[in-house]
Amino acid sequence: MNIVRSFWTILAPAPASPEKRQDAAYMFSASIIEPGPVAAPLSRGGDVDLNVQFYSRALPRRRQSAAATGALNRYDAASTHPLSASPRLRIPASFLLLACLLSSFATAPTARAAKADGAVVKVDRMQQAVDAVREQPLSVVRVNTTNQPYDFFRPWSKKAPYQRRAVGAVLPGKRVLVTAEMAANATYLELEKADSGEKVPAVVEAVDYECNLALLKASADDFLDGFKPLSIKEPSLGDDLAIWQLENNGTLLSTRALLTTAEVDRYPIGDTALLIYRLTSALQPRDGGFTSPVVKGNELAGMLLRFDSRTQNADVIPAPVIQHFLKAAADKAGYNGFPRLGVMYSPLRDPQLRRYAGLTNGNGGVYLTQVQRGSAGAKAGLQPGDVLFSVGDKPVDRDGNYNDPHYGKVSVIHLLSSYFEGDVVPFKIAREGKEQTLQVTLSHPDQRESVIEPYTIDKAPRYYVLGGVVLQELSRQYLKEWGPDWPRKAPEKFVYLDRYQSELFEDDPRQRVVILSNILPSPCTVGYEELHGLVVTKINGVAIKSLADLEDALAHPVDGFHRIELQEHPGEIVLDARQVSQSEALLLKNYGLPAIKRL
Repeated sequence: MNIVRSFWTILAPAPASPEKRQDAAYMFSASIIEPGPVAAPLSRGGDVDLNVQFYSRALPRRRQSAAATGALNRYDAASTHPLSASPRLRIPASFLLLACLLSSFATAPTARAAKADGAVVKVDRMQQAVDAVREQPLSVVRVNTTNQPYDFFRPWSKKAPYQRRAVGAVLPGKRVLVTAEMAANATYLELEKADSGEKVPAVVEAVDYECNLALLKASADDFLDGFKPLSIKEPSLGDDLAIWQLENNGTLLSTRALLTTAEVDRYPIGDTALLIYRLTSALQPRDGGFTSPVVKGNELAGMLLRFDSRTQNADVIPAPVIQHFLKAAADKAGYNGFPRLGVMYSPLRDPQLRRYAGLTNGNGGVYLTQVQRGSAGAKAGLQPGDVLFSVGDKPVDRDGNYNDPHYGKVSVIHLLSSYFEGDVVPFKIAREGKEQTLQVTLSHPDQRESVIEPYTIDKAPRYYVLGGVVLQELSRQYLKEWGPDWPRKAPEKFVYLDRYQSELFEDDPRQRVVILSNILPSPCTVGYEELHGLVVTKINGVAIKSLADLEDALAHPVDGFHRIELQEHPGEIVLDARQVSQSEALLLKNYGLPAIKRL
C-alpha cells in the first residue's frame, strides 16, 4: 500500500473542475482501450509498448473510441470499462496508468508460462520476434578511416588529415566492401563492430579508383566471426531495394529505395564511364554514412555512391560492377580492372550520314569518329568511319545502346565493361558499305601512360624547386585543387589540355606536361613573383617532356644562366645558376621544404 500510495502521490493530477476531470478520464480511457496504434502514444520503448498492447487486449472492445467513430459525445466509463463500478464514476488518468503498469508487471510471469489467455501468449511471441531480430547476425560493419592527401599546390607537403565513417558490406572470405574513396590516401583504416564498439586495424586487399571500390581485410582473422556474409544479387528496374545504415547505438536502419534507372555515367575519381543505378529514396543522413550497402532482400545489390537530399535521388555502384571487381581482384595474375576499346562514336540517326557511310538498309549501328592510337580497337584494325553493328551477339542500335535483360536499353559501354582483360570479342562492322567481322582483344589501358594522369592517389606528386621556381607535372589531381567545379574554375588552357590530350599528344603519348605552377619568393626570383600556371617547353635548349628531363637540362647552363622557355608570356625567364645553387639551403629553411626535388 505504501508503494501504491507513493505512486498515487507522484501521478495524481492537479485539482481541476469536474468537467475537466471527466475529459481527462475520457481521453485516457479511450486511448488505453483502443487496440494497436491508438495505444502507441503511451509507449517509450519496446517493453512498455508490448505491455500496453497486452493490457489493451485484455479489456473488452464493446465500443470503438470516439477518435475511430468520429463521435464527440462523452464516453461512459461504467458501460464498458471493467474498472468502473458505477455509471457516474470517472477514473482519473493517473490511476489508470498505475493500474496498467501494475497489471503488466503482475501478468508477465504467467505469460511466459503460457497459462494466460491468448492475448498474453501473443505478447510473448511478439517479444520473441523482437529478440530474434536483435540476435540476428549482422552483415555490415563500421569502417573508420583517416585520410591525408597531398597538396598539389604545394606538392612537397600534405593537407590536414580528416576522418571518414562508412558502413561496409561483409562478404564471403571475411572481406569488407566499401567505396575506394574511403581508402584513398588513407593513413589508418579500422573496422568497428556496431553493437559492441570493438575495433581492429584493417588493410586494403584490393582497390580500383576507376570503379570506386575497395576490399578490406581485418588484421585479426576472428574479428568477423559470427557475421553473416552477403551474397550479390542483380536487381531489375522497378525493384524495391533498401539502403542499410547504422544508428549510433548500433541498430540497423533500413530505408526503402526504388530502382528507377540504370545508365552509364562518369565515376567521380577516375572519370571512368560505367553503369550506375539511379534510386529514389527518402534517405535521412546518419553519422558514418559516407557509403552504405544497398540490398535486395538480404543480398547485396550495390554500394551507395552519392545522395542528393533535395531531389531524394541516389547514385549507386551496381551489382555487375561489384561482381566484375571481385572477380578481377581474385585473379592470381593480378588485378587488371575494366577493359576499354579506345574509340569514340557518333549516333547514326541522320539519314544523310547513313548514306555517307554507305548504309542502304537497316537502322542500327554507330559511326566511329576516333580510334585512339595503341588502343585495343586500333590493334584490332578499327578505323574512323567504320560503322559498329554488334558486340559479341548483342546488336547495337543507332544511339549506341543494346538490350540488357535486366535494364532494357543501356549504352554499349556497359557491355564492353562486362568483359575482362584478354577476352577476344567479335565486332561486326561495315567499312565503305561492306560488312565484316573483327576479333578484338580487349585490354585495360594503364593510366600511367596518359599524358595527364586522371588521378594521382596514394603516391606523392613529383616536383622540382629551382631557385624558388616551382616546377611540376600537370595532372587532373592538380586541376581538382580548384574544387568540384574544376572544369570551370581551373585555368582554361590546362582543362583544354586534359580534355583533348589523346588528340594533342598522339605522336608522343608517353610525355608529360611540365608547368611552372608557382613562385616562392627568393633572391633568385626577383621580378618573377607574379608568374604561375605556365607551360614549360625548354630549359637550356633541351626540350622538357617530363620532370625526368630536368637534371640533364640543368647540367648545362648557358653562359652561367638557366634559361627557362615558356609557352606563353613572358616567353622566357633567366636564373643565375650559381645563385640557384646557393639558395637551396635558404629555401629549405624558409619554406620548410623536406627536399628541393622529388623526381
